[in-house]
Amino acid sequence: MYSEIPQYGLRSYALLFSRHGTGEEFKQSELDWSVSESMRKKIFALLLRAGWIKKASWATYLCAAPDAIMKGLLEFRVSDIIKAAERPYAFTGSSAIEIWSDYSYVQRGMENSPYFVKVLPKDVSYWKGFFRGKSVPVYVKSGSTVGEYAILVPDKKLHYTEKDGLKVEDLKSTARIAESNDIYAYACDYMKTKYGSAAT
Repeated sequence: MYSEIPQYGLRSYALLFSRHGTGEEFKQSELDWSVSESMRKKIFALLLRAGWIKKASWATYLCAAPDAIMKGLLEFRVSDIIKAAERPYAFTGSSAIEIWSDYSYVQRGMENSPYFVKVLPKDVSYWKGFFRGKSVPVYVKSGSTVGEYAILVPDKKLHYTEKDGLKVEDLKSTARIAESNDIYAYACDYMKTKYGSAAT
């Protein structure tokens, strides 16, 4: 799993990769001449945490391949990382339709991958910090960016059901949303066929 890094990390990675590629080991001392010891430790900690370099031995490192990093930045991660959250949530809207239809309807692609997450208003700050801490862009009510991002939908009433290890709005509410727009027609039919009267 790879995550975005700030410019100082990107420049450091570029230097390390240009000197060593992906097959030659290097030490932290590579950066001795250009940054302080505390900054060097910060850079290496950042690159390790983001997956851009990895430990080869106790004191040496290897660069990850740039093409793997670029593809990794667009991987779908929200469904996995949200399981570690400590506050209640419920996937809602088209995200709930995806889950209840067993992904017969999919709203996402690498270029645009929104997740609609209903949260309690008092928890909005927690969720902003949670997603930002995982390098996932987050918006409240609306927003868009390239790749994967979360849109928080504050709501005083938060009802959810667990499905496939995820908290999702209940089936009836989701089916009503699916019935309201022809774009969800296949997913709506799928839910009615699979769940019968439970989806109406």
